[in-house]
Amino acid sequence: MPIFISYSHADKTFVDKLALKLVKHDAHIWVDTWELNVGDSILNRVHLENSGATMRSELLRFNDAVERDPAVDAWMKEHSGELGDMAHQWFEVMRKCGDEVRELLHDGCPVACLGDAPFGYVNVFASHVNVGFFHGAALPDPGRLLQGTGKFMRHVKLRLGTAANAAELSKLIDTAYSDIKARVENG
Repeated sequence: MPIFISYSHADKTFVDKLALKLVKHDAHIWVDTWELNVGDSILNRVHLENSGATMRSELLRFNDAVERDPAVDAWMKEHSGELGDMAHQWFEVMRKCGDEVRELLHDGCPVACLGDAPFGYVNVFASHVNVGFFHGAALPDPGRLLQGTGKFMRHVKLRLGTAANAAELSKLIDTAYSDIKARVENG
């Protein structure tokens, strides 16, 4: 079965070098630019390449996640005011999900992880706060709080002066934590 390299095209130069090194060591590599023609469906081609094989989805991992990241605390101090307080409140809920919660600052916002596997984040914008979930598309959302159309991620948008359904958002955070825990434990 080939090694499928998934990457951001911003990292294309690095990936090309890595792929060539792996090929020199007799690895079977599958890189989109080597395998696809204009108009090909990447999903169909990956499926054809791997038919009959057992696929295991890999989790996003952040090796720098720590129990309490000073960069996250600094971010909280920089984002004072009502929106910052709102973000801090919900990040504290994430921190309290379990003893295995770790954190880091990624893409400019605080991220909560189970060990090194992220499950939630907060971010402050000019007029709202996002409480986001890395696998939000898979979470049950009976309160219909989640927004977004991406393949994996979803967020809850909180605005000043608009009542948030705190009970439902707390449930989403707990569910996101339980979800990532199951993903980590079950591979």
